[in-house]
Amino acid sequence: MITVDRLRVRAPLDKVFAAARDVERWPEILPHYRWVRFHSQRADGGLVEMAAWRPFGPLLPQWPTWWMSEMDIEDRVPRIRYRHVRGITTGMDVSWDFVARADAVDVTVTHWWDGPPWPLIGAAAARAVIGPVFVHGIASRTLAGVARQAERSVA
Repeated sequence: MITVDRLRVRAPLDKVFAAARDVERWPEILPHYRWVRFHSQRADGGLVEMAAWRPFGPLLPQWPTWWMSEMDIEDRVPRIRYRHVRGITTGMDVSWDFVARADAVDVTVTHWWDGPPWPLIGAAAARAVIGPVFVHGIASRTLAGVARQAERSVA
């Protein structure tokens, strides 16, 4: 399963990268995030636990999701990588990539995953439901919220 979310952000690279890497503030700026907690932290990332809501409309307004990841921040590239180490998405790799343009930053969030270890249906569930419904549903909202925060910081 591969999901890709892209957005052009009208803010300087340093502001966009700062908003994306400051995951502890995400629950303040992203209403769908329940919490973000570091279990161990380094200047270039650490072990981070995240929980978010995935809305499905009026009949099921909030579905709770949770995962734990190893976060690695690459300042020079710039890039932020995650490797999911606990939760249903264990083994998922995520990359936030940033490309500066003249007046904006193109941000691409890519998720790669073979699916849960469920015999016969794990990969199919990842491709048909978990990726397009849960991963994309949360990642697209997260990217949009990070963009709003970065754009507000220069307004």
